[in-house]
Amino acid sequence: MGKLGRFACIFTPMALTIASLLCLCLVFSGQQNKSNSLQNDLYFFKADTKNFTENPNILPNENIDSKLLNALKNSASAKDLKDFYKVGLWNYCEGDIDNKGVDTVTYCSPRQTAFWFNPIQVWDLSNTTIQALFPKELQDGLSAYEKVAKWMFAAYTLAFWITLAEIVLGIFAIFSRWGSFVTTIASTASSIFIIAGAITSTALYGALAGSFDTTLKEYKIEGSVGTKMLAVVWLAVAFSLGAGLFWLFSTCCCSGKSKSKKMVVEKTPYTYERVASPYLGARAGHEDTLPLNPMPHGGPSQNSAYEPFRQTHV
Repeated sequence: MGKLGRFACIFTPMALTIASLLCLCLVFSGQQNKSNSLQNDLYFFKADTKNFTENPNILPNENIDSKLLNALKNSASAKDLKDFYKVGLWNYCEGDIDNKGVDTVTYCSPRQTAFWFNPIQVWDLSNTTIQALFPKELQDGLSAYEKVAKWMFAAYTLAFWITLAEIVLGIFAIFSRWGSFVTTIASTASSIFIIAGAITSTALYGALAGSFDTTLKEYKIEGSVGTKMLAVVWLAVAFSLGAGLFWLFSTCCCSGKSKSKKMVVEKTPYTYERVASPYLGARAGHEDTLPLNPMPHGGPSQNSAYEPFRQTHV
């Protein structure tokens, strides 16, 4: 029952670790397949430009730059401005929204490490003059986004591979508490990177959505955070922390060793045992311990038996 109990002890942390890895796989799979509805719903950030394309004749006001407005109109007329843009960890996807509000993805960009969404390039506004027309708040937000996106991608990548290594090490934890100790170290490292990635992505895309709403709201362009993706990310954090706690518990308990019973050797029946002589009286049983001291003059020794019926001749 030792190994069976050990297996039962590490089943919970192993299951939590696998659940955390599956969540990370969902994070990496977001926006990877335009035909998969689940992956299309997993995004960190969404730019909604449908209202702009439906209303190309927005009247300029004091908060709208006419040059930037004309540039966006030209992009919309050239079909370079889609109804929405969804940003994942590797790439982005774009598409159209019908009258019922249903999203249809028409294109997904190639995967790219340390990816960041650059609306100036995506909307074909790379002209230096037009790029300078973007509000300063949005330019600063995009600049910070570009720098932090590299760290965020690295954090998720390290978290994925360390969590995978944690599962492999967890197999060895079945056999000893030292295995649990090493697995606990790996679990701690993976939790650190998952938490770092979760905090970074939540703050980063929240700030980016705020910048879009603040600077482009007058142009009918809105930004929003993908709540489903962030929910998956924080579920990965919860599973990882739970796994680390149970891995630590398994280093102290459930050693996996069977309790040994003390063996008692019984005498085999019908074996020979020495029996004391009945003539020794109270001294019986001690003849092996008493010294042999012969009597003087050649008489009988003190340990020798005597004859109770010795005959005497006159």
